Amino acid sequence: MPELTNMSYIRALCEKHGFALSKGFGQNFIVNPSVCPRMIAASGIDKSYGVLEIGPGIGVLTKEAAKAAAKVVSVEVDTRLPALLEESLAEVDNVKIVLGDVLKTDLAELIREEFAGLKVAVVANLPYYITSPILMKLLEERLPIESITVMVQKEAADRIAAAPGSRESGAISLAVRYFAEPETLFTVSPGSFTPPPKVTSAVIKLVPHIVPPVRPANEKRMFAIIKAAFSQRRKTAVNGISAGLSLPKATVAEAVESLGRGAMVRPENMLLEDFAKLSALL
Repeated sequence: MPELTNMSYIRALCEKHGFALSKGFGQNFIVNPSVCPRMIAASGIDKSYGVLEIGPGIGVLTKEAAKAAAKVVSVEVDTRLPALLEESLAEVDNVKIVLGDVLKTDLAELIREEFAGLKVAVVANLPYYITSPILMKLLEERLPIESITVMVQKEAADRIAAAPGSRESGAISLAVRYFAEPETLFTVSPGSFTPPPKVTSAVIKLVPHIVPPVRPANEKRMFAIIKAAFSQRRKTAVNGISAGLSLPKATVAEAVESLGRGAMVRPENMLLEDFAKLSALL
């Protein structure tokens, strides 16, 4: 079968199945043949793994994952794709396509049903418009996953992997680091896709923590404080938390200052440990 990154084959396959790319689903197909093998190598999967994929497209990454892993289960929301994937993945027999919205799918149950006896890794080219919700679902549900290796928009990768206390640090940076250790692996140029997106992409890897790096008094409250602090980035953390949680500014200022932080500290200059302590103080 022709390489799934071959433009002529992609056009013929899509035409045969009456398939047109959907902007609504954020679809861009990979045409650089080196990208997916590199992602699979970086993921560290082998035949002891089952792979959960989100958004298989025409199956380029799916096929590479199937070569390396024992089984691949791909969750796809576009009802037009299964017939096309049946043809593009005809050479592999260890792939299952599950139709559904990943944000509404019971992933814990899916993993139990499909990957018994296997280690599990997520490897995916994520739809950029819902990158953060997907990652947070994977992490917050504390699924039995060894690692998450995904391609995202480079701007999102920079935020996700931002070092604590850095200018790029944000709510998503702190949330991700609470659940996992992120690492940016490599970038992918727009020309690696059809149609080429207007942005550069990046492949990141998240390795979930066995134990979170901090122990907040109340996890839900900690995340509410983080969200409030970063809701108005041009304001100080005290102003953001006070406004976002309807707390007296003096109370918030006193709590922040007790951490050794000045009342004018910006949220991006605070550490995850600071927010964990605030969950007890506020």
